[in-house]
Amino acid sequence: MKLIKIASSAFLLFAFNIASAQDDLMKELDSAPKEKVAATAAFKGLQICNIQSTKLPAKNDWYFLVSHRFGDISKGFDNFFGLDAAFTKFGGIYGITDWWSMGVSRHTYNKTYELANKVRVANQIESGFPFTIVVYNTLDINSALKKEVDPELKFSDRLAFSSQLLISRKINESISLELNPVYIHKNLYEPTEENKDQFLISGGGRLKVSKRISINMDYAARVNKMKDTPFHNPLSIGMDIDTGGHIFQMLFSNSQAMNDVAYFTNGLGTWDRGQKGIFFGFNMYRVF
Repeated sequence: MKLIKIASSAFLLFAFNIASAQDDLMKELDSAPKEKVAATAAFKGLQICNIQSTKLPAKNDWYFLVSHRFGDISKGFDNFFGLDAAFTKFGGIYGITDWWSMGVSRHTYNKTYELANKVRVANQIESGFPFTIVVYNTLDINSALKKEVDPELKFSDRLAFSSQLLISRKINESISLELNPVYIHKNLYEPTEENKDQFLISGGGRLKVSKRISINMDYAARVNKMKDTPFHNPLSIGMDIDTGGHIFQMLFSNSQAMNDVAYFTNGLGTWDRGQKGIFFGFNMYRVF
């Protein structure tokens, strides 16, 4: 009987030590630093509608881009609802790393060549840093200007620049929002209609309505807008369709130009006053 008591006491002591060790192990696991997980798919497309999103290509991914903006649909049959006056953009974007991409594109508007650089400097972290932050810069070259028309023309007169800070947050699986301070500089400009340096606050968002479809909107307001300028702040409303192989975006906008400098500062259409100058178009990205 004495032997049984000793064995029972030893067993209980052993069991207590095991339980205590397990509790200590669980406390250590709970207190151990958890792996940081970046929020993904805040936006499906590299653009929201017209403005850039915080999405970048993955490393070594090639994106082929085709964008099209038909003419003013408000003119009806006069231009066959915009089909007679379309602008086109062709471009390519390459992911140098997962956080850095570069692109080049050609635009119908002013026969513009646009060079773009996009760098992600911070990621939104689940239960951590609340935003994704991306720096985006463009250089435009206006090739439509002719030295025969203006003998004083210099190459620097063809150049215009944009610098943007893209700040986005994925609120939940359905909603993502973005805020973009923008700076535009033009070497050649019309002083009676616009400023050489322009500052804007732009923003946009995405509302996911199904597994493959979202409704998008973006808008930009000029901070130092001239009083009598003929240009209006750009507003675009569109839809993303994820086909699996590429992202197809359909949209309506009051700015027909697609290069960032012109889109932000030279929109001639307006959503009010009879809605004159509304342009239908699309963006299509194909990944290789």
